[in-house]
Amino acid sequence: MVTIPSRYTVIGAGHGGKAMAAYLSLKGAEVTLYNRTYSHIEMIEKRKGIDLESPEGPTGFAKIHKVTSSIEEALQHAEIIMVVVPSSAHADIAATVSPYLNDNQIIILHPGRTCGSIEFLNVLKKNNCTAKIILAETETFIFASRSDGPAQARIFRIKEAVPLAALPAIHNQIVLDALKEVFPQYVDGVNVLQVGLNNMGAIFHPALAILNAGRIESTLGDFEFYIDGVTPSVARVLEALDRERVTVASSVGIRARTAMEWLQLAYNVTGSDINEAIHNQSGYYGIKAPRSMNHRYIFEDVPMSLVPIASLGNQYGVSVRTMESIIRLGCIIHQTDYWRRGRTVDKLGIVGLSVGELTRFVNEGEGIVKY
Repeated sequence: MVTIPSRYTVIGAGHGGKAMAAYLSLKGAEVTLYNRTYSHIEMIEKRKGIDLESPEGPTGFAKIHKVTSSIEEALQHAEIIMVVVPSSAHADIAATVSPYLNDNQIIILHPGRTCGSIEFLNVLKKNNCTAKIILAETETFIFASRSDGPAQARIFRIKEAVPLAALPAIHNQIVLDALKEVFPQYVDGVNVLQVGLNNMGAIFHPALAILNAGRIESTLGDFEFYIDGVTPSVARVLEALDRERVTVASSVGIRARTAMEWLQLAYNVTGSDINEAIHNQSGYYGIKAPRSMNHRYIFEDVPMSLVPIASLGNQYGVSVRTMESIIRLGCIIHQTDYWRRGRTVDKLGIVGLSVGELTRFVNEGEGIVKY
């Protein structure tokens, strides 16, 4: 008989981290919550828990077993480690946890964005981590949630099906089995390339923000991001980005969903093009634009989503000129080099791999425990 893990550590106490910790606790798990800045979790420790509101799941006071800013303490007894931080922090988290990981622990990135687990594993290796862990990532975050106070969280919606993949993919079922009692919503995502190259945030977020930069700054985001921000011209740029993403995926043997397919799958909306489909999606009405250009749609989605897709395209001979244009504009707007900071094939440790070698790596793996 397989024992279902019950000791979780949640890394990160932002909107998603608080919701994740509270949800797990109310589902019967023993939860440790870690955040590097103690002041962000001080009230949770004093109250010994988090108040959770959720129309679709458990609601009430969620007792948190341990609240700490010590990563060593947080990982000591963990069976499953839920990393719920912006993907731009994944490399730092990997370096921080590397001395304290134990054999057979499961680490899941929520979400990985594009190639998150590959970056995470490469950092562990560079830090000489010898623990035989199982690493996985999700395609998107399972909750739509927010923090309503220092020890309060609210879950607005729980997604019905979220693809998940382990690195290597031979561990997919192990992770799904470990999570199934608490999260039956997770489904087999094939492998981490499939999961990462279906990252729709890479298509919708950076370009839409950058092409509406003047309006965002002049109105402080006082317009409907998708409804007012997507016009026929903007939509044509999104379509060009999407074609490049799908072509990059094809170059590494992945059949990625198109943006139109995703809109129909996720929201049951159709249209003659992206512009029409987006305006047919009632859920986009009322969503305001970012209040400034200093937003995760650029500082996270450009280096952690667009850069790895474009870098894979460059490695395997796919033209990614539209992506390169959006990346360059992001660099100019933020006065930073997102190519240097981003997940390039060199930084991921997969530079020079043939498609066959890359496929074997994500499907069969190396350097982590095999069952």
